This record gives sequence, C-alpha cells and structure tokens, in this order.
Amino acid sequence: MTRPLKRWLARNSLASHIALASALFGLIVAGGAVAVAFWALAQQLEARSTAELESKREPLKHVLAEIPSRQAVLQNRHRFDDLLIGHDDLHLALVDPSSGQAIASFSPVALQSVAARDAGSEDGTTIRVWSALGGERLRTIGGTGLTANGESVGYYLSLDRRRDSRLLTGFVKATIVVLPLLLLVVALGAWLIARAALSPLRRFNRLAASIGAQSLGQRLSSTTLPTELAELATEFNGMLDRINEGYKRLQEFSGNLAHEMRTPVATLLGRTQVAMSQMRSAEDLQGVLEGNIEELERLSLLISDMLFIASADAQENPTHGEHLELADETQRVADYLSLIAEERGITVAVKGTAEVTADRLLVQRAITNLVSNAIRHAYSNSTVSVVIAQEDGNATLKVTNKGDGIAPAHLERIFDRFYRIDSGRARRDGGTGLGLAIVRSIMSSHGGSVMVRSSQGGETTFTLTFPVTVVARQAVAKH
Repeated sequence: MTRPLKRWLARNSLASHIALASALFGLIVAGGAVAVAFWALAQQLEARSTAELESKREPLKHVLAEIPSRQAVLQNRHRFDDLLIGHDDLHLALVDPSSGQAIASFSPVALQSVAARDAGSEDGTTIRVWSALGGERLRTIGGTGLTANGESVGYYLSLDRRRDSRLLTGFVKATIVVLPLLLLVVALGAWLIARAALSPLRRFNRLAASIGAQSLGQRLSSTTLPTELAELATEFNGMLDRINEGYKRLQEFSGNLAHEMRTPVATLLGRTQVAMSQMRSAEDLQGVLEGNIEELERLSLLISDMLFIASADAQENPTHGEHLELADETQRVADYLSLIAEERGITVAVKGTAEVTADRLLVQRAITNLVSNAIRHAYSNSTVSVVIAQEDGNATLKVTNKGDGIAPAHLERIFDRFYRIDSGRARRDGGTGLGLAIVRSIMSSHGGSVMVRSSQGGETTFTLTFPVTVVARQAVAKH
C-alpha cells in the first residue's frame, strides 16, 4: 500500500474505506468475469465457424459428385455459386490435387487460400486460421471430393471471421465503457449501505461527546443494533458503569479525605490562635506544641496511608516475593502488640502453619492491621485467636475476636476507605479509617482476598486467603 493511499485512508471515513474496498473487489471480480466471458464468447464463435464450414462440406462433395469430370467444373460454376448464395463470408477454391493448380476460384480471397495451403497439414483436411492480404482473418477447411467419373478435386472452403472479430471488439469496447460506470455504482451503493449500517457508531460518537461529570448515567440501547454493535454497546455501557462507579468513589473519597484532614488542621489552627491571643508561659507554649505534634503525627499517618493505598491500587510498587512462614510472621506481630494487648488483659494465640511466597513487609502490615483491630474491639480479658491453615493449595489466616460484632449493614462497606462503624471512638484511638482498606489493597496486590464474618454479640473473623498461584510459586522455589 502506497503512502498517498495510506494518507487518504487515514483522512477519510470508514464508509469511504468500505466503498473503495468494494470498488477494488468489484474490479477484480468483474475483470475476471469479463475475461471468462470474452474467452467463452471467442470459443463459441470458433465452434460456430467450424460448424458452419462443416455444414457446407457435404453439400460441396455432393455437387462435385454430380459433375461429370474435372474439366466440367468451370462449366458447372453456377452450381457452386448457388451453394454460396447468402453466404458472403464464404470463399471456395477448387484445385487439381496432382498439380496443385487452381481449377476454379470464386473470390480473390479463395485464391489466396490456395496459396496459403502450406500453412495447413499435409493431408489438407485440418481446419486452419490464416490472414488474407486485405487483413481479413479466415478459417479454412480443406479436403478432396470425387467427380462422377471418379477424378479427385481438391477444395478449400474459407470463412471470413471479420464479423466475429467485430463482435469481440464491440464486446471489449462495451466492457471498457460500462465497467467503470458499474464500479462507480457499486462503490456508491457500498458507501450508502456502509453509512447506513454505521449510523449506530455516530450515536456512539454523540453519546461519547455528551458524557460529562453530570451525565455519566446515560446508556446506549442495544435492542435495535446488529449483533456486533450490540456487543460493542454492551461493553461501552459497562465501561460507563465502571467510570460512573469510579467517579462516585472518587467523589466520596475526596469528601472523606477533606473531612478527615479538616479536623486535625482545624485543631492545629485553633490551638495556635488561642496560644497567640495573649502572652503565654514557656510551659503553656510547650503544651500547645506537644498537642500540635500529636495532630501533625495523625495527619502524617493519614497522608502516608493514603499514599500507600494509591500506590497499591496503581501497582506502582511491585511486590517482592520471598518464602514466608505465616506462623512466624504472625508471632512477630503478636509479640509487637503484646503490650497493647496486656493493658486490656487480652491474649493473642497463634495456631497452625502455612507457607507462601509474598512480600514480607506487606504481609506483616496486613496481619498487624487485623490483629490490632481485633485487640481494639475485643472484650477485655478475652482471647484473640489467629488460625493458619493450608488446604487445596490455598493458605488462609483467620483472626477471630469476641466482642460486640459488626452489624450486617456495615459488613459490605467495612473495607471502604474512611468507613468507620464508630467514628468518634476510632479518632480517639488514633485510627484513620484506612486500616482495613490497606489490608484489602495488600491482598489484591498479591492476587488474594480478605473476607469478614461476624455475629452481633459473638465472634468476628477476618480471613486472609493467599491464592493457589502464590502458594505454588514457593513450592517450586523450595524444590
């Protein structure tokens, strides 16, 4: 494909592409059809000329048989003229087979057929094609007949093919005139059909152009579309659904983030303004600064958690897989949180074992978030149990505590960012509302999942599931 054609295709519509392709395809098909038709017509004309010559052979032999002798041929010339009446394109020459001299010639062209007889076969019976001096193209059949006394007379019966040539020439000329017009009609028809068939795409274009922040609820109807475009409309509507859902989540996230950041910023601003409203002692200013540091640490933690979730969702920081024993990692977390647990009389019990290939720091952070969350919401003087198991290639880690439980209405949103069942208590405990959202992001980055099951006034269990592929990788590395 040449560069100008590529540029033309790039600048023009799909309907124009289809019209051009249809015209080119039509040219190939029509050209092939014309070539076959020309060949078939030529063969038919050849067969007709042969049949016409053959049809005159027997009457010619019959006339020769009725002539007394070879010398009487010229006296019976009228009988041969009668044989050729109505056939201006037939030419007859009679010769003496022994000498090759012409006995009678009924046209100048016929005499030339005698001179050109060497172009035929030796027996002179083969049908041959030759050109006369005037440019006429002739087809000649030769042979030998017997007079009444048994003398041999050679004959050359020729058929002028000029009418056949004119017919073939007219066919070619008509094709040259009609074929471009036919291809133009085909291209125009293909363009109109393609333009009508592609009208749903223009609806797609108008809908895409009208989509905005306030119109994400618009959808394409696929009931009147062909199968291919119906599938495209379904996928397009699915894309709009995902964009709409993501936009709503982004709006909700932006509102929550602004709300979460407003509280520590307002606190910092209020304390600072109060401290500066009048002269303060060094001790008072130090107390204000210490309080500001706490708020700044909370704000810094919030920003750090948000950056972590954003990075995990975008998969900007790939996980570094290494062989881990979940029981060992969980025990390290339990030891790290032991002081917090002892303050409330809570015991952390770790049971079971399982091996996975995962990022050590991320797995530790996920376990820390779940265990610290379980300690924070467990009844005093109770036990938080962590049960680890490996079954059917899946490694699971279940963190269970006894507490007030989680209402069913909260279970579906418990892993959403900034979602808190008791926002006041969470802020007093220093939480940001992102702990469980971080756990979900960590498990997603490992191809795993996190689930929760709870009964009010009973047990709440969070389950981390590492998939078969993660567990399988470590098995292969181990061997």
